[in-house]
Amino acid sequence: MTTVDGGFRATVLTLYPEMFPGPLGVSLAGKALQDGAWSLETVQIRDFTTDKHRMVDDTPAGGGAGMVMKADVLARAVDHVADGRPKLYMSPRGKPLTQARVRELAAGPGAIMLCGRFEGVDERLIEARNFEEISIGDYILSGGETAAIVVLDAIVRLLPGVMGNVMSGETESFETGLLEHPHYTKPQEWEGRRIPDVLLSGNHGAIDKWRRSEAERLTKERRPDLWEAHRASLKK
Repeated sequence: MTTVDGGFRATVLTLYPEMFPGPLGVSLAGKALQDGAWSLETVQIRDFTTDKHRMVDDTPAGGGAGMVMKADVLARAVDHVADGRPKLYMSPRGKPLTQARVRELAAGPGAIMLCGRFEGVDERLIEARNFEEISIGDYILSGGETAAIVVLDAIVRLLPGVMGNVMSGETESFETGLLEHPHYTKPQEWEGRRIPDVLLSGNHGAIDKWRRSEAERLTKERRPDLWEAHRASLKK
């Protein structure tokens, strides 16, 4: 557990606390964690069981495959750490995570993140403790821990002082409603492929225009949903 006064505070409720910090312990997120820009606490859900077998799940009501995490056990874990921070449940049926939501979370005091396993958690827990369900994509993972790491990585890099060049974050995919333009670096020619001449021209106006054009082209080709949303926003 790493704690810090002030800054973004993340508390992760999980059956596998050993999965953290994982990738969050290296690179930008790891340095920020070490420097105290954010804090990470893991809570073992099994510590809030009351039976000798430390059971956290039971069979689904109505029958069916798999097991469901118990509301009473989870509620005790949640109530132990609840302090007004947003409560997030990593779920494939949740609202898709967006860069806009990431920015909102990064501007807040932190988050309490519940990582489900098995078939998920008792619906009553989600309702009673006012959890926001978040999805990182239309696919299924073994548990919510990997999703929580993704969400935290997206948040932490936006915290003050974490990225060395603030401008690098402002031009990335989704920040402007478009996918990001292509990037190039030395050598000038590689395997017969050259860096576009405009990027070597020194004409910053032309470079900006090219980058905008490429961002629009890629968005139209790869994410027509984003392109339509972008066009609609321009009409407002």
